[in-house]
Amino acid sequence: MTGETGSRPCYYLVGAAGFPNYGDEFIAAAWLRHLAVVAPEADVWLDCQAPGSAQLLLDGLHPRLRTVDTLWRLCWQANSEDPWQAAAWVQHAIHDPGLAPRWVAGIEMVARADVVHLIGGGYLAGLWPRHVGLLAGAVAAVRRSGGRVVLTGQGLYPVEDSVAPLLRALVERCDVVDLRDEPSAEVLFGPGRAAAHTSHDDAFLALGDGAASIIDHGEPAPDYMLCLQPDAGQVSRSTLAARVLETLRAWHVRPDQLGIVEGIPGLDREIYALIEHEIPGARFYPFSAIWAQGLPLAAHQRWISTRFHHHLLAAAAGAGGLAVSVHADYYATKHQSLIDLGSGWTLTDASDTTEIPPPPTPGGFSAETLRRCADRKAELARSIYPPARVAVS
Repeated sequence: MTGETGSRPCYYLVGAAGFPNYGDEFIAAAWLRHLAVVAPEADVWLDCQAPGSAQLLLDGLHPRLRTVDTLWRLCWQANSEDPWQAAAWVQHAIHDPGLAPRWVAGIEMVARADVVHLIGGGYLAGLWPRHVGLLAGAVAAVRRSGGRVVLTGQGLYPVEDSVAPLLRALVERCDVVDLRDEPSAEVLFGPGRAAAHTSHDDAFLALGDGAASIIDHGEPAPDYMLCLQPDAGQVSRSTLAARVLETLRAWHVRPDQLGIVEGIPGLDREIYALIEHEIPGARFYPFSAIWAQGLPLAAHQRWISTRFHHHLLAAAAGAGGLAVSVHADYYATKHQSLIDLGSGWTLTDASDTTEIPPPPTPGGFSAETLRRCADRKAELARSIYPPARVAVS
């Protein structure tokens, strides 16, 4: 073992947790719960955007969890937004920690890991060019440690043509490469081999028993739900607010039938703030409530969501919905991957001013689809992490 103690495995997860964002936290929690079962004795590190917040949100999910932000800090420290330059600088810093003296201890830690695992999410996509340094740093770290680097549930699309060769060169050094949608896999492997490297989003790892673990079993869930974001989009807040309000009116939704949830706390209240005077009596669910208690899901619901993971989890619970794309490449690709998988949702563009789609029909993913996706994720997880050792009496 290359871990810090020499006796315990050392597993180093990299993800976008801590910001917080419900989808990123959900994925991190899924992997930590899995490791708590198969490797409770391992030292587990989570390198994330906000380690203090992540430690609190994910506390107790693995008995040996510690959180840091080393690779994220190195990406932010790079003196260029250019992905090639950012990747090169992070790799240099991993091999010569004196280039980043404030993070020497963190660099030495990641360079002792048995596994450096970039868990799922879209944080490597071209919208955030510096983040390719996370992958570059992971590859550099295992060159020092002799460990393995793995990617699971990654959404890379869209990718600039000039960056694709860099990504291909880096993933050639990876032991496991798993993507969440075929456009992302095609960037690396071409159309012919894309399906073999696509096991969908890492959130499915948590759905082995269906959607029971994500549902709020408190008071009855609203009939209609909204999750609307102002970030990472190509449309204005007012355009999105107008489109959603027109849709609610066309569907004859009463405010007392309506719930609004946050994916990112504070941020996802901004669109609601523009229309709340038109829907008095609607119930607002802050991020803190849904993280503590679960999403207010029910199979009879109809959703309008810009966020991908709310689409995934609502469809897992049997709800129908309207997926609203706020980015023609990034979000449209993500939502379409779930529709192709059988979510039963309708995809529309937030800036579309044509006829409003009719209310969606509940149904969501079939039980067979959920089971197949969860089984494939479980198989992938077993290929990365060996099961816990059982003492022989």
